[in-house]
Amino acid sequence: MTKPFPSLDAFIAGLPKAELHLHIEGSLEPELMFALAQRNKIALPFKSVEEVRAAYEFSNLQDFLDIYYQGADVLRTEDDFHDLAKAYFDRAHADSVRHAEIFFDPQTHTDRGIPMSVVMDGLTSGMKAAEAEYGLTYKLILCFLRHLDEDAAFATLKAAEPFLDRLTGVGLDSSEVGHPPSKFARVFEAAGALGLKKVAHAGEEGPPEYVHEALDILKVDRIDHGNRSLEDAHLTSRLARLGLTLTVCPLSNLKLCVVNDMAQHPIRTMLNKGLRATLNSDDPAYFGGYVNDNYRAVAASGLVDRDDLITLARNSFLGSFLSDAEVFKHLDAIDTYTS
Repeated sequence: MTKPFPSLDAFIAGLPKAELHLHIEGSLEPELMFALAQRNKIALPFKSVEEVRAAYEFSNLQDFLDIYYQGADVLRTEDDFHDLAKAYFDRAHADSVRHAEIFFDPQTHTDRGIPMSVVMDGLTSGMKAAEAEYGLTYKLILCFLRHLDEDAAFATLKAAEPFLDRLTGVGLDSSEVGHPPSKFARVFEAAGALGLKKVAHAGEEGPPEYVHEALDILKVDRIDHGNRSLEDAHLTSRLARLGLTLTVCPLSNLKLCVVNDMAQHPIRTMLNKGLRATLNSDDPAYFGGYVNDNYRAVAASGLVDRDDLITLARNSFLGSFLSDAEVFKHLDAIDTYTS
């Protein structure tokens, strides 16, 4: 017998889920930005939290990135990175997230003179604190900034070698158009040789060809976004046959004008075509919502029903880098919650 819930919102609230596409720097809420700026005696170009939120009106990815990098400048010390990570995991726990695989952009910080050790130690301590408090597990994915060159990515990978035991994988983010995955072929090969998993942003603003390159040249284990894969029938079928996970971010897509209306979001088509799609929050402080807000947005649009929400939650664990035994445990928790 199926458990009754008063609403889909209530159902989503307690549904066990994983988050696989979260930029930790993109979870920097204006309140924390101001607090860290004050702590580090940094002058911000905004007079208030409200003024920051008013600036969060973007017409494209680059508009967002400009303010994103500006905000990250308040992150200076190990305590700052600890507080950033802990604040995200507090929110994730409130959304019934049981496991999160988060991105971080070391070049955003090392290029400002912040040592890699400060970033790693701060994030790790924040995540460990959340694990101790909530039992929420995590994995850390180092992203290369694709608007920089491959030599810079190699330098970042080299700087990260002392911390390989804390890293699960590498990713590729920042400005997509004009920076195809093939630009980073050699550094992804090197990362794979170190035993790291590989993911890449592809097919958000970039064409389906970028998804092909991510698969064939970078040999990724997961595609981040992947919306434009649907423009290529062969690619769509290939992704379905492979069972390759897409980490989809609906509110991000709406905020960055990848879609004009949530009712037009491709998540319904992705599920219909048999793609292993998941729902994620991307940069929640900037895009208006954490993971449950994304679940609620697609549900409110009529694109998905209760069974689809269960599928999306199951996909989030199936697409994770957890062990088979850990995935089974989480799938069993979903079955218990929904049956």
